[in-house]
Formats: sequence, C-alpha cells, structure tokens
Amino acid sequence: MNVFDIQLKSFIDMSNDKIVAVMQPYLFPYVGYWQLVSIADCFIVYDDVNFIKKGWVHRNRILINGKPFLFTVPLRRPSQNVRICDTWICSDIDWRGKLLKMIQTAYRKRPFYHEVFPVVEEIIMYGSNHLSDFLLHQLHVMLDRLKIHTHIVNSSLQYHNSDLKGMARIIDICKHENASVYVNLTGGMSLYDPESFKNHGIDLRFVEDIQLSYDQIQQESFISRLSIIDVLMHVGFGRIGTYLDAFRLINPSASSMSEIT
Repeated sequence: MNVFDIQLKSFIDMSNDKIVAVMQPYLFPYVGYWQLVSIADCFIVYDDVNFIKKGWVHRNRILINGKPFLFTVPLRRPSQNVRICDTWICSDIDWRGKLLKMIQTAYRKRPFYHEVFPVVEEIIMYGSNHLSDFLLHQLHVMLDRLKIHTHIVNSSLQYHNSDLKGMARIIDICKHENASVYVNLTGGMSLYDPESFKNHGIDLRFVEDIQLSYDQIQQESFISRLSIIDVLMHVGFGRIGTYLDAFRLINPSASSMSEIT
C-alpha cells in the first residue's frame, strides 16, 4: 500500500463524519462495489428504482476457458418499467443447479475453491424468488465473510421518497441519515453536482478502485473487474482485504483529482 492509500485509510478511520453510500443491489458484483460498501457507515440498497435489463442487477462475469462469460439469474417478465423490489426470479427452471455446476466446473482447480464454493452455494441456493430479497441475502452473507460491518438499509422499506428523482432523491436520503459525506463509484461522476450536495452540508466523494492483479491461472493477460467470485477463488477470504483496501477517494471539487479531503 502506497503513501496515498495510507493517507486515505487515515482519513476514513479518523473521521467523525457519517459516510453514506447508495447503490442498486447487484449480483456477485466486482471488488469496487464491496469497496464502496466497506467505506460507508450506512449502505443504502437502492431497490425501489426501475430495473435495468442490461445492468448488473441479475448478471455478472466469470472466467470460463480463459474468457469472460456472462451468467444471469433468469427473471419473470423483467421490465425497465418495474422496480427492482417488484421483480421476481423465474421459479419454473433449475437455474440454481445449472449455475452452480458452471461455477464448479470453471473454478474447481483454483486455489481457494473449497473455501469459497460453499459460500457461493449458500447464496445461490437461497430459496427466495423475490429478486430484491435474494440479493439482500447475498449482501449479508458476503459482508459477514468479508468482515465488513457496514449498516445496511433497504430504500424500499425506509424513505418513501419515490416522488423525488435523481440527485434530489439521493440528497434526501443523505439528509434522512444525517450524512456528512456521500460516496459513490466513479461511474456516477457525471450524475452528481458537488455544489448541490455542499448546499445541504454534504461532502461528495467518489471511490476509484485500483485494479490489483492476481494470478488467474493459465491466463496470458489479466482480466479485470470480473465478479467477486473470480477474485475469491484465486486469493481467498484471507487475502481479500488487500483488494478491498486498494482504492482512492476522489474529491470532485478539488483542483487535483488525487486530493483526499
């Protein structure tokens, strides 16, 4: 860990600010998602927004035969006009068994397969066909194994502010939580105005993951930002902390993009 990252950890560990993050629930998301959760004091599972068919809510990528492969959880009549919390998983096909078999075949020779596969199996075999409930269960199981102690809140059960849209709704959630810092992934940098947050007494920061490589066996070149499944199969729960700590916190109001506070 370099000096910049040590400074970042000091900023987070020593701050008295309440840090809030808001993100849709994703299926076995990449490391950057878990970094965002780990930074926050309170992580809002944003499940009362519309489902996005080509997003990451019900799909992700693993390595199969050395190439990224997109796997999905089949949904019952998915629609971008329906909220995530109102979306249901198909119950009439054996997708769970097929997905587990696929993951088993792809990773059974990886160093931490016997440690990680039972956790993946516990998540996939969870019996709920309610998409939001299924993904919330996944989140809690993974947080326990990743040793992340962030408080989790379901937006569909808490804020009742669906009349608000976009940034205004996020700011309203932050105000409900008495947040002094709102963090998001860098993919959201074009969506939020730092001054609008500042006007409500909230600092805006963005998490930029530092893409640490690991030995993806028999790969000629490293393939980044795969599902957390791929990372864990290669590094295990014992070493995952190194990858969770590999990020920068960007202040969009600062003259230098590397400024922390």
